[in-house]
Amino acid sequence: MAETINSLEDLGTASVAAVVNDAPVHEQKLDAQGRAYATGKRKNAIARVWIKPGAGKITVNGKEFNAFFARPVLQMVLQQPIVAAARVDQYDVIATVSGGGLSGQAGAVRHGISKALTYFEPELRGVLKAGGFLTRDSRVVERKKYGKAKARRSFQFSKR
Repeated sequence: MAETINSLEDLGTASVAAVVNDAPVHEQKLDAQGRAYATGKRKNAIARVWIKPGAGKITVNGKEFNAFFARPVLQMVLQQPIVAAARVDQYDVIATVSGGGLSGQAGAVRHGISKALTYFEPELRGVLKAGGFLTRDSRVVERKKYGKAKARRSFQFSKR
């Protein structure tokens, strides 16, 4: 641990190297097949993502991602971290996703790809963090309350 600093004079003479060494060092995390694995989540969707060096093929639940996510917006969401990291056509992505709807599943796969990229190439962490791809979107559907039609919607009021 670093030395205790009690005054401004001590602060001026404190070694900078001791402060720099306290920063966390991110290391490459690969499995036996040379793949990086990460789990991505959004709403009720959970995606398991593996990335490995390849030709840029993205597979979701055994299908090409264009066939699984038909809407262009969802395809764009899925590719955002790869484009931001400038790694298009360099990694093959295999993902299995379950739960939630298509939008949540696309967000979960995006989150998983971002985390897996940081495990494969730790130096990409700054770029992906600045883009907001490593943050798990914690918004979920609010529960229904008793005495209400939905979470906040009240029943119709009638004076007579």
